[in-house]
Amino acid sequence: MSIDVTNHEALLELLALKNAEFETAAPSEIIRWAHQTFGDELVLACSFQDIVLLDIAVGIDPTIEVIFLDTEAHFPETLAYVEQVKERYGLNLTVTTPGPEAAATPCGADGCCKVRKVAPLKRAVEGKGAWMTALKRVDASTRAAAPIVAWDDAFGLVKINPMATWSDDDIAYYEQEHQLPIHPLIPQGYLSIGCAPTTKPVAPGEDPRAGRWSGSDKIECGLHE
Repeated sequence: MSIDVTNHEALLELLALKNAEFETAAPSEIIRWAHQTFGDELVLACSFQDIVLLDIAVGIDPTIEVIFLDTEAHFPETLAYVEQVKERYGLNLTVTTPGPEAAATPCGADGCCKVRKVAPLKRAVEGKGAWMTALKRVDASTRAAAPIVAWDDAFGLVKINPMATWSDDDIAYYEQEHQLPIHPLIPQGYLSIGCAPTTKPVAPGEDPRAGRWSGSDKIECGLHE
């Protein structure tokens, strides 16, 4: 790692400068900086719907650790797709699973994401320097002001969102141009794919995230709050 994380004030100043600089940077430039800065202490948390970020990141560092959060409630199609993508890229893949405490909190219950996503990811990134996500500002109102790089108090490390400024059209264009494998549920109308019990397809023109936690006021799972 080439930055001093022990001086928190200086770190925050550096991240603010980089955040402003990266507003007009390509994701590949941001990922290269992250790789050069954090090396083996950089991880990519991947839902495997975010194939574009994965494609770019692995092109820069084929050995980057990719973390998939197996909530034990995913669609069978998601798990099959993970295996397909893992084989395609030869991923250095870490799959997390919930602890025994999750047995009392089935998918869809209050607090399920905390024990099935947030807690396993915290264990997986312990001792790391930074994590990358495919979060985009257009994804939801809660993400409209998302920084590209910032300190993440919840996880105690730097959080990097290389795709933050991209639109859904940008993602679709990259997928087509690079002939990337697409999650098999997307053509069926599942435009934001989470756990099977809490995800449904959306109607044409409907907000892509309307199919997540439908019928509730929940917007985020806790990873990006």
